[in-house]
Amino acid sequence: MILIESHKVPKLENPIRLQEYGVGVFSTNPTKSGFKKAIKKELVFVDGKLASTALFIKGYETIELFEIENNKKEFHFPLEVLFEDDYLAIIYKPAGILVSGNSFATIDNALSQNLKKSSQTDAVRPRPVHRLDYPTSGLLLIGKTNASIIALNKLFENKEIQKTYHAITIGKMGHEGSIDSLIDTKKAFTTYKTLKSIKSGRFVFLNLVKLKPKTGRKHQLRKHLLTIKNPILGDKEHFIEGLVLKGKGLYLHASTLKFTHPYTKETIHITKELPKKFQKIFPN
Repeated sequence: MILIESHKVPKLENPIRLQEYGVGVFSTNPTKSGFKKAIKKELVFVDGKLASTALFIKGYETIELFEIENNKKEFHFPLEVLFEDDYLAIIYKPAGILVSGNSFATIDNALSQNLKKSSQTDAVRPRPVHRLDYPTSGLLLIGKTNASIIALNKLFENKEIQKTYHAITIGKMGHEGSIDSLIDTKKAFTTYKTLKSIKSGRFVFLNLVKLKPKTGRKHQLRKHLLTIKNPILGDKEHFIEGLVLKGKGLYLHASTLKFTHPYTKETIHITKELPKKFQKIFPN
């Protein structure tokens, strides 16, 4: 087994069952069922001792989460690293690969081969702290220590990480605006600005659009653009009948990340240029 995350319990007012306390504490097992399974698989230790589902946490314990070492052949997949230090990294995710999940061929499984091991005492296997859809390209933020993963998740929760996307959309579109329609009954907000438009024989108009999501709902940008009848080119899930481009992938790219580094306090502002398929439609 290898240690992937550890957590120091603060002072507690009342004892709480471990399987209840552990929900959301570790980025790798955010759900109650996921954490309970980890306990039953003997992957959770408290103060160095194997934990059970009957254990109560009283305060000041150290909880460690392990994973079974993967004996499969290493997934060698070269990644472009745009920023890296002892705490975090930013890599470029190509379109057409999963960030994480049960598949072997994921960004998550390729990180250790592409990033330097942190020298910090709470170093863990590098983990993505957010997701990009399988067909989406762009910047992905990675945590390299237990504390940095927690800190970066907190920045996301507090909306202190600014994300900018670029997309090519279909149909005549306004110069700029905002979309605040609900997604899965939850509030969602996106602003957009049309940078360029060209006429298209098949789609009437194609637009190069800059997008800024203020919330992080699943498929938010794709769903929001469909609600204003300007779906993203190549989207096979959120589309207008008869206006689906096949074989070229999704024209959605996570182009910019901007935030204050949780440890060095410097401003991190990384931009990745548009993929070549964008530039073929909208040359610089």
